[in-house]
Amino acid sequence: MTRLIADRLNRIVTLLIAGCAAACLSMPVWGAKIVIGGKNFTEQYVLVELTAQYLRSRGYTIETRTGLGSVLLRSAQENNQIDLTWEYTGTAALVYDKLTEKMTPDEMYQRVKELDAKRGLVWLNKSPMNDTYALALPAEAARKTGIRTISQLAAKMKSDPKGMRHVFGMDAEFANRPDGLKPLEAAYDMHFTRKETRQMDPGLVYTALHNNQIAIGLVYTTDGRVKGFGIVPLEDDKHFFPPYNATPVVRAPILQQNPKLAEQLNALSALLNNDVVLDMDKQVDIDGKSVQAVAAEFLRAHQLP
Repeated sequence: MTRLIADRLNRIVTLLIAGCAAACLSMPVWGAKIVIGGKNFTEQYVLVELTAQYLRSRGYTIETRTGLGSVLLRSAQENNQIDLTWEYTGTAALVYDKLTEKMTPDEMYQRVKELDAKRGLVWLNKSPMNDTYALALPAEAARKTGIRTISQLAAKMKSDPKGMRHVFGMDAEFANRPDGLKPLEAAYDMHFTRKETRQMDPGLVYTALHNNQIAIGLVYTTDGRVKGFGIVPLEDDKHFFPPYNATPVVRAPILQQNPKLAEQLNALSALLNNDVVLDMDKQVDIDGKSVQAVAAEFLRAHQLP
């Protein structure tokens, strides 16, 4: 009888140890810190705060570093100073990897994922959100003309009387870079004179469109001011602009140390589509809410506190 009891106790202890081991594997490494880095615009501040709150509630120790430019952020991650970022497929392809060929969103994602794997950086599942460029019209102009695509805009410009100006507001980078204004004009057979192009701070483009100070503006599709000001982005029907799917990118050792991290980040990434992010950005830029409050509200709404 004593031996039977001892055998049963040993089995119970073994099961308890196995259960504890499995539970430990699902938890973050005790004391491990994850540094989340972000760029210097509203959407990135929102994504970083969202991720920080989400992971802290799951037992991770989180530090955030925001307000960085793309190149500086990438350098910091490659040098092990930052562990996790939300990167855009188009930025990685064009800026970091210098790729020039046209690709579908899935092709671009797979390509940058493969290239970064050699650097010890792991691309998790890309989100549905595509924060790409768009040409946009003021709300009233879009309503009156019925223009909804860039091809329709190009046709309208050709049919308008000579001398009619179509002032195009854009940032200086887009105006001068090799994959910017000139290739766009060639792709759609539309041409702007020097007087018709106005270089300005990216943020001022939205205000200028809202105030009808420019006829056309270069915008980001998930910027909150698009929704807040009623600006109408045009469909890029010739697929000139590359995809910019936001994706969590993590240093490989961090994923190895925290076996559940990839699954947790993929669950968050799957919830981020254009409408969701556009609304969160609007709450910050137009409604004046704090990034912290917007992130907390999103997590509560999706039962992810």
